[in-house]
Amino acid sequence: MLLNCDLGERASSDGLEIDAAVMPFIDQASIACGFHAGDPLTMQRTLALAAQHGVAVGAHPAYHDREGFGRRSLQLGAEDIAAHLHYQIGALAGIASSMGLCLSYVKPHGALYHDMMQQPTVRRAILETIATLHPPLTLMLQSNAAADALQAEASTAGVNLCFEAFADRRYDDNGKLLPREEPGAILAGEAMLAQVEQLAESSSVTSVSGRVLDLRVDTLCVHGDNPEAVRAIAAIRSRIERD
Repeated sequence: MLLNCDLGERASSDGLEIDAAVMPFIDQASIACGFHAGDPLTMQRTLALAAQHGVAVGAHPAYHDREGFGRRSLQLGAEDIAAHLHYQIGALAGIASSMGLCLSYVKPHGALYHDMMQQPTVRRAILETIATLHPPLTLMLQSNAAADALQAEASTAGVNLCFEAFADRRYDDNGKLLPREEPGAILAGEAMLAQVEQLAESSSVTSVSGRVLDLRVDTLCVHGDNPEAVRAIAAIRSRIERD
């Protein structure tokens, strides 16, 4: 089970230092492409850090919403979604190519990720866009009870999938993430590590009501936006390697 983290979202020196601290513990870096966060220099610096640590890199595109950090749905049509993705992925891919690097996957950010999981038309637009990229890239998306159907949909479009689970989020009984505003939605400490261990050992999570849910998991999303989160990622890596 790989570890992935969203990076390149803070242009400050403190942000770069945190990203640098995260890199030794992860396998995949999802790098902001400028629409919700990031800028050309931050992309370049984050790519360099990934190269230094042998971390695979992916594009982390979003709706064009820097003010809302990409967390607001813009209700775009398929043509606009394709243009948004081509612009952002192309920008990051161009910088990566100049450094001798290649992107390996795409992971939508924020509201675009949520809309992809909830709205078939958005997901179809994303799949069809990724299918046009050369070389082809894998789409990272949330694992849930519909994983087989999602895989069939992606295969029809000619796109490979990478299913992710979340280390620090509680799941509801349908395999969806419990809304952040609900009590117990965010896991920390031993509760988070226990979920990581369960995912590593049996590819399952225990829902908020105690149901054991089987998940198809290729990669585990971890969050590293502050020093405490970096320490949590180090503990997660240690727990996975121990198992």
